[in-house]
Amino acid sequence: MKTRKLRPALLIAAIVLTTGTQGVAAGGLGRPGQAPDVFRPAWEQVRHYFANLLEEQGMVGGSLWFFKSGVPLAREMYGFADLEMGRRVEEDTIFHWGSITKTFTGIAIMQLRDLGLLDLDDPVVHYIPELRQVHNPFGSMRDITIRHLMSHSSGFRGSTWPWGGGEDWHPHEPTSWDQIVAMLPYTEIHFEPGSRWSYSNPGIIFLGRIIELLTGEDFEVYVDKNVFRPLGMFRTYFDHTPRHLLEHRANNYTVVDGVPKANGLDFDTGITVSNGGLNAPITDMAKYLGFLVGAPDGGELQAQYELVLQRSTLGEMWNDEIEIGGPVSPGGTDPADLRQSMGLTYFILETGGLRLIGHTGSQKAYFSFFYIDPTTGTAAIAAFNSQGAVAEDGSRQPDARAVLNNLRTRLTGGVFPLFRDADRR
Repeated sequence: MKTRKLRPALLIAAIVLTTGTQGVAAGGLGRPGQAPDVFRPAWEQVRHYFANLLEEQGMVGGSLWFFKSGVPLAREMYGFADLEMGRRVEEDTIFHWGSITKTFTGIAIMQLRDLGLLDLDDPVVHYIPELRQVHNPFGSMRDITIRHLMSHSSGFRGSTWPWGGGEDWHPHEPTSWDQIVAMLPYTEIHFEPGSRWSYSNPGIIFLGRIIELLTGEDFEVYVDKNVFRPLGMFRTYFDHTPRHLLEHRANNYTVVDGVPKANGLDFDTGITVSNGGLNAPITDMAKYLGFLVGAPDGGELQAQYELVLQRSTLGEMWNDEIEIGGPVSPGGTDPADLRQSMGLTYFILETGGLRLIGHTGSQKAYFSFFYIDPTTGTAAIAAFNSQGAVAEDGSRQPDARAVLNNLRTRLTGGVFPLFRDADRR
């Protein structure tokens, strides 16, 4: 592929062709009564901000959707899924979701808990005795529970693979459980379990291992059978893309001095798949968000949802487990009163009476987020496929994290509250 700088005219053409506020039918805003009257003008502002922000940042492609009770009220698509092939971002474009995978791992653990196969306060070493090799200066490894892993309060380090990985021929992540086990005698617990929060990828990998040991199935197989299929997420998969879906797969790009370099459609997350191996189009992720907010009228759809997980169990996952100190996005545009806490594999955002549940994802140059308001049945989701390389002054262009933070602020401050206000009226 010949690299090229992204020309503003090219990106503007992509915006015109692929963005728009749409509902179930083109040009609509979903079902009658789904959105308050103030939604359309508010979303128009978000729409223009979205397009201008991505153009200014030099992003290659992205998509932003908003839902009410599982119905898409608005969907915006920008730029390209694959520059070499000339494929634009469309409704069925398949993005990589990175750490949003963790929420599916959490659901699988809670399914096994509800079946009586484990207890959240069980010591992790009861299931993974190899963890006894970890150095814990704060006490016994038996003090670390499944609940600690799910709330990122176990004391395990953040990174999965802190050694090596800088060469092109190195695997992206550890490929086998034996490689993880080999690191354990060189691993230590960094703080007293349960005393605070610190994001840990290895902790989620241990949850994936527990799922495999208790079910006798690969993690990918278990989640496909017990989460994806019941929710109708038939274009969702882990790691390498099936051949029949390749035409929809988004590439991802590292942008250096305005020139995007493709990183390749696929990569193997290996033994870390439960931590970040998820790929799906937003049309499939919409089914996941519908499950999270619940069917508005109950009935058969809600009964189908509860074959995956009971509403009461989801509510348990969304209880505050650990409060996170400090601002949510230091130096960002989030409101000063935005409080973030950790549930069981879900983040909880609270500001001005608004309480949102969600997660973010980043891996390679893919970035994403989703947030739901269970009270109003609303949800937002976004995904992008580019990130700037680090410049000498430490800056990036584009800065995908800044894009995510800015869009989140627009949604929490100007869109989600509209539905709370409408309900009160």
